[in-house]
Amino acid sequence: MTKINSPRRAARLKYGLFALALGSISSFGFGTMATAQSTAFRQAVASTASVNDDVAQFYRENTYSALWTGGDAASNQRRAALLRALEEASAHGLPDQSGTAASLVEQMRNARTARDFGQVEAALSTAFVNYAAMVQTGLLKPSAIDSDMVRERRDHDGAAALAGMRDNQPFAYVRTLVPASPQYRALMREKLRLEQVQAAGGWGPTVSGSKLEPGDTGRNVVALRNRLIALGYMERSATANYDHNIERAVESFQSDHGLEVDGVAGGGTLKEINRPVRDRLKSVIIAMERERWLTPDRGARHVLVNQTDFTAKIIDNGDITFETRSVIGKNQSGRRSPEFSDVMEHMVINPSWYVPRSIITKEYLPKLRNNPNAVGHIQITDNRGRVVNRANTDFSQFTARNFPYAMRQPPSRSNALGLVKFMFPNKYNIYLHDTPQKSLFKREVRAFSHGCIRLAQPFEFAYALLAKQTEDPIDFFHRILKSGKETKVELDQQVPVHIIYRTAYVSNKGRAEFRRDVYGRDAKVWSALERAGVSLSDVQG
Repeated sequence: MTKINSPRRAARLKYGLFALALGSISSFGFGTMATAQSTAFRQAVASTASVNDDVAQFYRENTYSALWTGGDAASNQRRAALLRALEEASAHGLPDQSGTAASLVEQMRNARTARDFGQVEAALSTAFVNYAAMVQTGLLKPSAIDSDMVRERRDHDGAAALAGMRDNQPFAYVRTLVPASPQYRALMREKLRLEQVQAAGGWGPTVSGSKLEPGDTGRNVVALRNRLIALGYMERSATANYDHNIERAVESFQSDHGLEVDGVAGGGTLKEINRPVRDRLKSVIIAMERERWLTPDRGARHVLVNQTDFTAKIIDNGDITFETRSVIGKNQSGRRSPEFSDVMEHMVINPSWYVPRSIITKEYLPKLRNNPNAVGHIQITDNRGRVVNRANTDFSQFTARNFPYAMRQPPSRSNALGLVKFMFPNKYNIYLHDTPQKSLFKREVRAFSHGCIRLAQPFEFAYALLAKQTEDPIDFFHRILKSGKETKVELDQQVPVHIIYRTAYVSNKGRAEFRRDVYGRDAKVWSALERAGVSLSDVQG
């Protein structure tokens, strides 16, 4: 088995020598050639930088002045900071940059002419801009991986990053490029912890059997006990019986993995207990990439919907102040809930359900062709909002393309949206809402909707939002509810909503939690990361 830290120690030693070489780089001519700003130097910078628009822009705006190749202490610090950043790229779940670093050092050592130094100058800037883009906004374009990952990756301003490197203390500035969210830092720590676990041999043998429960005894119970100890859910024990300590450990594991908490190690629980360290490492690395996609400014108060966790939370200044179970879109084409961020502007109490065109044509029109009185709880309306007389309408003449009517379910307790919906207007027609189908919230996997997010406690969610603008949110809400009238309530404080998809995250208690890949999106993300150069090659065993 190769120990995970060995290659990294070697890399640090190697780059330490690189830094020493850079410290005396003026002996190779950096101090004279770069500061001379010869025509040959500027031409070489312009030509080499032309492959990257941001790098080219920076040098045009700075009269092709040297950023890296001066013989002064500041230039030396920038070179050392860049090499350190490249050395540590893999700690962020990014592709190994040791080859890039080695190539740059070799290019610096071999530089002799003004043209050589101009090429080195632009090459260092290009490497820095590429690193900054990866660590700040991610490697991948979400929508290119899955059409339901509609989150827009932030644009990266490479010219501004180079200006930041010029104007600030280099090592400190490089640290500011890394996402500052507590979640990102916690994921980095979990990545390192898992790498150390894997280097030490992992979590040991897997557990056989299809089901283990309190009262059982024997070899499989011993394997379960040992696995739970290795996973950190039990203190060391010699028991061969499925006793209370094992039951409590199983319950804790189930809670941390989004499973039904019953203390019984059934098939689903055993499958998660038996997952290897490599699987968990992949989830953490994917979560770090996903964290880079999110805007740094999430909002002091925001709503966070994690699809794989089937929850919706209100976050205030980093603390969870409200949480409820949710139902997400069914795992079918056209029904999966998308991932994106928007801003909640208002809620509607006693909402009508205006049936989406896709549901009308795919689900309701075929029924109406056979029976004009089908789906009788839904009103059919013309383009002036008048209710259509079903008895006088031949629905068989219509197709999905030419169906001329809209459909609406008036406010009621049986309304598909329940009694309240929460709106953050978006082109995907996704929102949060109540539902009359309360039994679905008892399920372990809650993927049943057409794409919108259903809430188990929508009234309480409304109270929490309204508490910012009225002294008695419960009374305010129920006065409107009792009226039975469809009422739009504007939020005085609009609230950012982030619909995310995380199979790995670190809770506020500091423990890593994992969820199943409900839609198979993380498998796609990992494949894309591998194609981009990310690997677990350091992790063996």
